[in-house]
Amino acid sequence: MASRGPQIVDLVHRSLTQTIYDVRWLPGTAKFLALGCYARGTGTLQLYEVDGASLQLAAETEQPTSLKCACVLGGGSGCGCGEAGSTQQQLVALGNFDGQLQLVDAERLGSGSELLWRVQAHAGVVNALDAFDGQGAPLIATAGKDGGVRVWDPRAPDAPAAAFLPAAGGPAPDAWCVAIGNAHSAEERCILAGYANGDLKMFDLRGGGAAVRWETNFGKGVCGVQFDRRNIPMNKFVATCLESRLCIYDARTQHPGRGFAGREDKVARDATLWAPRHLPQNRDVFMVTGGDGSLLLHRYRYPDQRVVEDKWTGEQEGVVGRVELLCDRNISCQPVAAFDWSPDKAGVFVAAAFDQTVRVGMVGGAATL
Repeated sequence: MASRGPQIVDLVHRSLTQTIYDVRWLPGTAKFLALGCYARGTGTLQLYEVDGASLQLAAETEQPTSLKCACVLGGGSGCGCGEAGSTQQQLVALGNFDGQLQLVDAERLGSGSELLWRVQAHAGVVNALDAFDGQGAPLIATAGKDGGVRVWDPRAPDAPAAAFLPAAGGPAPDAWCVAIGNAHSAEERCILAGYANGDLKMFDLRGGGAAVRWETNFGKGVCGVQFDRRNIPMNKFVATCLESRLCIYDARTQHPGRGFAGREDKVARDATLWAPRHLPQNRDVFMVTGGDGSLLLHRYRYPDQRVVEDKWTGEQEGVVGRVELLCDRNISCQPVAAFDWSPDKAGVFVAAAFDQTVRVGMVGGAATL
């Protein structure tokens, strides 16, 4: 009997000779970027195009240092860094193992002139980055092995526009992940950062400041974090952790004492949970990748009442909903380290695991979820 729910389907895959750390779909195209490193320690950035039942290598470049993470700029669509159907330059921010942040033009990849600028962003690996270029100034946020989180204006990259650094004098936990949100006007911006020691912090960039707006600790490393949309007033966000932990928060209401309402669930798999990625066409559906080679598709269910009043103080407090697993599938015997949705075709995705294989697949029925 056929399943009525969504299913994760393989469309095409390609075996590679390099390790892939990140993949990013280019908006308005059937192309995606795959980046990582060769066994000899050099970095690789490759552009692939989906051509029927095959993946064709369209362009590539090799760099002296392994590449770790990427994000596409263009249009500020909110969930993807680029806008569906955009005809702008395909600008891509890259972070590498030497702590450098660079901006390249993917349209010129392989020509030798793709690099637009490069800066030293961190002392050690750039573990993660995120970008937004909607209303107001564009920005790139980076998280580094040195424990720092920095915000950059790609128009003036010589120095960070803001920096959130660990206290001096002691060992600093790695900053493992970073996400931009609440960017619904030219002034509003928030940054979420997750750390190896289990800290999750929200920084408020409003008015050019750099204040900690909210923080918590899960007691286990935070591997991934994402707002459900970048370009709307904060609605909710997801954090994924070591030891199969999935955490979700209602971000519409912040209580002055208890902060954001949230819940922590343990996924029924003995694996680290990596990148959470919200479906561009439906902010209540998101994929989580697993250290056991799995893809896990979830849907958020809102509570009947999203706000309650504190009976003692009269302050408003948020109410978190619940998360349901829609479907899951193991696509590899190695951790799935990279995942990105197509911003144009609902349910189509690219994923890469540490088995040196890149895969394009789809979630059947995603458009009707």
